[in-house]
Amino acid sequence: MSSLKAVLGPTNTGKTHYAIERMMGHATGMIGLPLRLLAREVYDRVVKAKGEKAVALITGEERIEPPNTRYWICTVEAMPVHKRVDFLAVDEIQLAEDDDRGHVFTDRILKARGMSETMLLGAETMRGVLRELDLEVDTTTRERFSELHYAGPAKITKLPKRSAVVAFSTEQVYAIGELLKRQKGGAAIVMGALSPRTRNAQVDLYQSGEVDYLVATDAIGMGLNLDVDRIAFAARSKFDGRRHRWLSAAEAGQIAGRAGRFRSDGEFGETGDCPPFEEDVIHAIEEHRFDPVDELQWRNSDLDYRSIKTLIASLARPSGHPSLRQNPHALDEWVLRRMAEDAGIGPDVRGEAKVRRLWDLARLPDFRKAGHEGHGRLVLGLAETLADPDARLGDTAMARRLENLEANVPDIASLQHRLAMIRTWTYAAHRDDWLENPAYWRDKTREIEDRLSDALHAALTLRFVDRRTTALLAGLKREDLLVTELSENGEVTVEGHVVGKLVGLHFEPASTAKTLEGKAVRSAAVSALGPIMAERLGEIAGAPAEAFNLTDAGTITWKDAEIARLLPGPDWLAPRLELIGADDAEAHRKDAALKRVEEWLGAEMLRVLPTHAKLKTGETGKELEGMARGLAFRLLESGAAIDLREESPPPHVTKEQREAMKAAGLRTGRVAAHIPEAQKPAAQRMIAILQASQTGEGRRVAPEGAGSFPLDGEWAESELHSQGYLRFGKRAVRADLAERLGWEISKRRKEAGTPAFELPAELASVVSCPGDEFPAIVKGFGLAPAEKDPETGAVTKWRYLSRHRSDGPPRGNKPAGNRPPKGKQGKPPNKGRPQRASRPAPRQPDPDSPFAALASLLPPPPPPKPKKKKKKKPPQPPSNSAPEAPAETASDTKDAPANPPQSLPETPEASS
Repeated sequence: MSSLKAVLGPTNTGKTHYAIERMMGHATGMIGLPLRLLAREVYDRVVKAKGEKAVALITGEERIEPPNTRYWICTVEAMPVHKRVDFLAVDEIQLAEDDDRGHVFTDRILKARGMSETMLLGAETMRGVLRELDLEVDTTTRERFSELHYAGPAKITKLPKRSAVVAFSTEQVYAIGELLKRQKGGAAIVMGALSPRTRNAQVDLYQSGEVDYLVATDAIGMGLNLDVDRIAFAARSKFDGRRHRWLSAAEAGQIAGRAGRFRSDGEFGETGDCPPFEEDVIHAIEEHRFDPVDELQWRNSDLDYRSIKTLIASLARPSGHPSLRQNPHALDEWVLRRMAEDAGIGPDVRGEAKVRRLWDLARLPDFRKAGHEGHGRLVLGLAETLADPDARLGDTAMARRLENLEANVPDIASLQHRLAMIRTWTYAAHRDDWLENPAYWRDKTREIEDRLSDALHAALTLRFVDRRTTALLAGLKREDLLVTELSENGEVTVEGHVVGKLVGLHFEPASTAKTLEGKAVRSAAVSALGPIMAERLGEIAGAPAEAFNLTDAGTITWKDAEIARLLPGPDWLAPRLELIGADDAEAHRKDAALKRVEEWLGAEMLRVLPTHAKLKTGETGKELEGMARGLAFRLLESGAAIDLREESPPPHVTKEQREAMKAAGLRTGRVAAHIPEAQKPAAQRMIAILQASQTGEGRRVAPEGAGSFPLDGEWAESELHSQGYLRFGKRAVRADLAERLGWEISKRRKEAGTPAFELPAELASVVSCPGDEFPAIVKGFGLAPAEKDPETGAVTKWRYLSRHRSDGPPRGNKPAGNRPPKGKQGKPPNKGRPQRASRPAPRQPDPDSPFAALASLLPPPPPPKPKKKKKKKPPQPPSNSAPEAPAETASDTKDAPANPPQSLPETPEASS
């Protein structure tokens, strides 16, 4: 029969060590620990004793599980409690009263059991509540190996060596760290926001004796074994995620108990502006006697997965025991309720597989500490993709989420933010049912986390440790003798000290150049890196096209490092380029590298935007005349499309001009003129990047492959047109599909033979539009409801608003003089319309354009052929004129555009 033991006592009693020894005495075992950091430390210890093939490490962000595992080292949340093991232990069980994690510890206390022995480890305050739960637990108390004494207040600069200062805000931690750097030579930094790898590196900095002071948050209070002689409190209140509150005596005792190691006594006291401890609190900490825990956080674990509603109800089921209290603020439950309220996810989700998937997503930890709303947005965004149990996040989607996290940044805050984000995706990568290729992304996210962790450790050390700087400056005085090394990832070391990183052509010093030390570091590094920089510039000058890439930020990368950026040029199709870095390199080497990048960009624009490129360089479009030439010019300015519905009068393009535009890669109709190739995803992205670089303002890219998409109220007309879309009410419709739909509407009008005609609902599929939004799009073509269903109010028939219209553009040649047909009085109807300007001179290629070099490689154009005089033909009346529409009413016109289109194309040639 399995025995249940509770080993209770303060810090420095050897409880965890005792449990590990007991576990390794059994054939199989499992231990749940409160921190990933501590789990890794215990894992390494058990591997050393039992071999790595026998030991598993399971946390939310790591999973190492050999086939023949005998011992499982886990965080409490990640314990695979379904496995049968001889020995099972749960550490720091007093966390069962924690608002955020307590219910998990309570569940382990109540249910997790070893077949032979179960051990619960924690504070003495848990004795009473364990008895109240009727667990039949055998309780023993372990005494502290050393004594803890109150040392009183002291100034930060007067603290003895091997002291740890505890604060409860990032700003206070950094201020104290900088003070200790100036006065005492430096300090290590330990905070909960650090990754385990960074935290370990900072602890090693302190443990090695390189610095004698540690500045920490209450993260020091659990799981860290340190050689600390005194704990100095710089504050006694904290923000717990919901409110500012004072530390309890038990919490202060947990932190103060980190002073002293094994048989060495420890001290605690105040420093800075911390209020003094009261006598009763001092006595409680010294004697390790605190108010007992009388309530534990609890949540029902026997869940009903039939539907999302039954799951929520089962989570709220009360325990029925006075010592088990439900937490109404649980983050994962709040996120689950948000899913149920979201129209795109809930509330009618049914089936165990689907409901379990949503519950798994809701329990994604908030590594970013973004709060309920911020974390909820992240999870709901994932749920839109992964709500179906068979859905997987593809490699492209994961790569897009990680691309902005890989590059190191110099400031500590940005590195901490990126580490929090990468921990989120590391967690996701350890869910085999979430990703398409989880094994690959586990390695990738771990690699990024390690790299960011190392960068954060370096940044913290540089900012808060002065001894390293002193040693570096001493070596820099002998620049001719300096030993400089460049690692594979670009890290630059001088005399064994990291001085910065070479990213592409840009050297990022580890110290600001405004200080004496920073200037010396940069001077020495640039001098030493001169040959390396010259070699890199040479490689870039001869690099193949596949070595370069254009980023969304308007920079060009080489070997995944930014080497050049786009700058405003004469127009958005002729950007300028400048190198990023290489400031001290030789001019001719920089010029050669820049020329190669310019050539690549020109070729890339020619590949992705061939129509733009050929029009810009004059390779095509010479045959465009009159209105066709004007539309081509405007399309180059716009990017992809022009909305012709607002033109008054609408531009008239002859059949010959239309054919010439088609040959040049352009299309025009009565709704839009557009460039079909510019509506491809790669072209849309390229246009957005080029135009953003020209204007200095961000440009969005339309959803990939969307025939239409809803507008959020922030899309400007110029942005829509640059992506090849037109605004139809609250929806954007791709120009070519808008033309196609216009032709279909015209076709239905002619088939009906009456002013009022029906439009089948399936026409909405032409523009990929939901049926309830289709009427608003139809109104954008100048139509208004003609008849409605009296019961449902749905439109059954439509009619054009314009009184006189034709269902197609004029056929044949335009009347002599290229003037519109005369009216009844023999005068042009549009009396005030300006005459067409004389034919403009051909545009010359812009010498600043990336295409200029390509234009010189093209064969010279053939000499122009003499034009044959054509016989003038009498004016032809417009064909296919429609009967007069009924008179308009106020109800017909209130939703119509200001200038409805006068006609629609008869055939879909604009989109052919």
